[in-house]
Amino acid sequence: MSPRIFGVHPADEGGLPMAVRRAAAAGARAMQLFTAPPTYYNDKVSLKPEKAAKMHEVLDAVGIAREHVLVHAAFVLNTASPEEPKALRARAGLAKELERTTVLGAWGCCFHPGSAGDGDPQEAAVRVGQAICHALKQVREVNGTRVLIENTAGAGHTMGRTAEEIALMLAQVPPALRHRTGYGLDTCHLFAAGHDLHTTRDAQHELLAHFERTIGERPAFFHLNDSQHPFASNKDRHALLGEGAIGAEPFRWLVNDPFSEGIPLILETPAARKIVVEDDVTADPADTRMIALLEGFLDA
Repeated sequence: MSPRIFGVHPADEGGLPMAVRRAAAAGARAMQLFTAPPTYYNDKVSLKPEKAAKMHEVLDAVGIAREHVLVHAAFVLNTASPEEPKALRARAGLAKELERTTVLGAWGCCFHPGSAGDGDPQEAAVRVGQAICHALKQVREVNGTRVLIENTAGAGHTMGRTAEEIALMLAQVPPALRHRTGYGLDTCHLFAAGHDLHTTRDAQHELLAHFERTIGERPAFFHLNDSQHPFASNKDRHALLGEGAIGAEPFRWLVNDPFSEGIPLILETPAARKIVVEDDVTADPADTRMIALLEGFLDA
């Protein structure tokens, strides 16, 4: 068995069980998915236990552990917004994301904090933390399911670009609830935001150590993505590993670094197939190739 937990975010045409089968076909031990369409708030959308049970059957059949399943929240949730109606609806949407994730039995859900707009960034960070608290209080803890902040590429006034911003968000969570939250790091977002993860192995390790020191814990997951755009561009456009501006070698360093041990390392790289037939259980060829590439990066 691989010493690292590599995963993919497969197409979900045909339903979540089909997504699980595609992930397994790619050679993944972890996976990411949406529990509802990601371009909507989904603040009133629930997940039926029967649907979760069907997915559990397939997870067990293919050997992907539930603690290696990560849910990605809707892209439209702007918990940092200074506009109260938007912030409140995003807060409700995040709570529903956690509810669906908990019913699914997944390990956690990650979300983009959103944009401060014309508002004060510190106040925006506080709003994000308050939205996390609301979700945690609305949804009873089951199986340790967590709400996880994902760092951002820093375009415009988006929050979560730095370790300091993430630390301020998480500082709003009371100690009694703090174990139910955390953060993860996207490599494309780090690079686009101007963080040095690409010049040397030591520089990359120090960057990750800085996040750990500042926030008080290690990242709970990584999204492994190369970047279509140059360093510090603030543009969030993913590329296949080794085929973007980051290059292959930094990913070799990362998968052999202790910071990547024991947590999901999930690809969000471009798919090779533009159309997926609902009953097709085969993996996307790009996912299969990227998993094989990562396995080949591991030190003997």
